[in-house]
Amino acid sequence: MNAVVIYWSKTGNTARVARAIEQGLADGGAAVEVLEVDDAADVDWMAYDLVCIGAPSYRWRPPSPMDAYLTAQFNAYRKERGIKVGALPVPGKQALVFVTYSGQHTALREAVPAALVIGQYLEHVGIPVVEEWYVVGEYHGSEEASTLGRLGDIRGRPNAQDLAKVRADAADLARRLG
Repeated sequence: MNAVVIYWSKTGNTARVARAIEQGLADGGAAVEVLEVDDAADVDWMAYDLVCIGAPSYRWRPPSPMDAYLTAQFNAYRKERGIKVGALPVPGKQALVFVTYSGQHTALREAVPAALVIGQYLEHVGIPVVEEWYVVGEYHGSEEASTLGRLGDIRGRPNAQDLAKVRADAADLARRLG
């Protein structure tokens, strides 16, 4: 199985999760390429068996750099390849969406909409989302937001335990899909 992990990260939380996914997929036998979204403009999602896309949740959505990337890819598949919106699943293509979140207001409920938005771009070009992963990350720049929200003290997250779980889950995913 070959996989690509494409992510956007402002503070490093999502980057650390992307690298844990890379390690886990490799542990599970996959060939993996990891790219920051700014370096992924020419990536053909259809060249991979598994497309992993991740970003933090910003106001319940992917941040603007990720949203712009997804929109550009979506439009390119429609214009250049004639893929219709709502395309049937392409055999052998699958996706993992991962979102980091701080959740100082409503916790996980802040991250779910962002994952659903990312997933719709993939599903509409025929790449079904087989997994959505949500990983708690420290809210950098605000001790209050990292200590007094619904999740309690999330400073230092994702921590070694969080990343070990991501790595193990990614290895399991590679074995199941490979």
